[in-house]
Amino acid sequence: MADHAVSDHPAVQEQLDRLMALSPGRDVLGLERISELMVRLGNPHLNLPPVFHVAGTNGKGSTCAYLRAALEADGRTVHVFTSPHLVRFNERIRIAGTLISDDMLAKALEEVLDIAGDLNASFFEITTAAAFMLFATVPADACVIEVGLGGRLDATNVIATPAACGIASLAIDHEGFLLAPDENVPADPLNRIAFEKAGIAKPGAALVTQRYSGPMLATIARVAGKARAPFQPRGENWDIAEYEGQLHFRDANGKLELPLPRLPGAHQIGNLGLAVAMLRSQDVLPISDAALRAAPLWAQWPARMQRLEGGPLNDLLPERALILDGGHNPDAGQALAKALTDGGLADDGIDLVTGMLANKDVRGFLEPLRPLIRSIRSLPVPGHEHHGPEVFAAVAAEWGLQHKPFDTIREALGDLARATEAPDRTVLIAGTLYLAGQVLTANDQPPV
Repeated sequence: MADHAVSDHPAVQEQLDRLMALSPGRDVLGLERISELMVRLGNPHLNLPPVFHVAGTNGKGSTCAYLRAALEADGRTVHVFTSPHLVRFNERIRIAGTLISDDMLAKALEEVLDIAGDLNASFFEITTAAAFMLFATVPADACVIEVGLGGRLDATNVIATPAACGIASLAIDHEGFLLAPDENVPADPLNRIAFEKAGIAKPGAALVTQRYSGPMLATIARVAGKARAPFQPRGENWDIAEYEGQLHFRDANGKLELPLPRLPGAHQIGNLGLAVAMLRSQDVLPISDAALRAAPLWAQWPARMQRLEGGPLNDLLPERALILDGGHNPDAGQALAKALTDGGLADDGIDLVTGMLANKDVRGFLEPLRPLIRSIRSLPVPGHEHHGPEVFAAVAAEWGLQHKPFDTIREALGDLARATEAPDRTVLIAGTLYLAGQVLTANDQPPV
């Protein structure tokens, strides 16, 4: 699917307009078009610095942030490719540690779009090709690459020889795209999702994963075995746990004590552990223990339990904690509920401000948060197909909650400022990363 993207740089906007017009490849997964595109570009994917490739439903972006933090703490320069962006399209491509400039982005997109010709390549395939072309040209020590959708048929999966691969938390999301028929995969949706994500496995590169159900682990182990990728699941080959204010990590290389992550939420412990396990599973690019200890404190990843501070939105509600998160599926809702509760941010409940894309399960995301929610204010997600206010109104009515629709985040927070009940209650803004980007823009707090 194409992502709504705008730029105040005319040359970038010209290419973004071309990207948005791409069809029909945007909704058809497969490696045929991206493979041909790589050939036309001289196969840049075969000349990348050592790659750390990360798939997953939730947590893969945070895992990438920890990978980058550890590598940079060790003095390495790192290319990073992630999606989606929050505010600026440039956030998707980080060149040797720095967000891509407008001039470089416009030139790269133009070159790839021109050479793609009649391929019917998708929005994401063009973006991936542009990133790989630049990563193969500009010197760096490593690449951190996030899967866009699924794994097996994702455009990033043209990578042939990664240093290590990782799979973060798995849950139901995008199943309409991912559940390709396979007679050897159990019919259960989670097992099929595990099958798709495990498709990033490559010969000789460790496939490091979180804990999953027995059937899911069996599915991933089978795929890894066929790919001749050493399978390293959490709980068997590695693990991480908190004890007395420290994290204790262990794997075949021994034990390591780490500080607690700066990113909030107990789920971040697992994301950090996955990154550390990936780095320690390979010897292409050795990383010092000191750098691994720095990663939990260095990592930054906006719109993941991010507390907004010092901006125009805070001025509307100066006595309240404003928490921003891009979560949008049941697994994310559960993690959010635990993080808010454990962090003492939901002692009086929360006021929820939300907007969600039309292909997301509103009830599924909100159900884990239900005991905490005291009111719901809904927003549209401009530029994307999204649920209308009637969907949130129906949920609120069923749960005996107040619901009000608004057009902008400022209007929603302004209404909260006028409310007299619980004037210091935490406000959670969540439901999609696209809404999160608008919130960061409104708060003068764009990612850097």
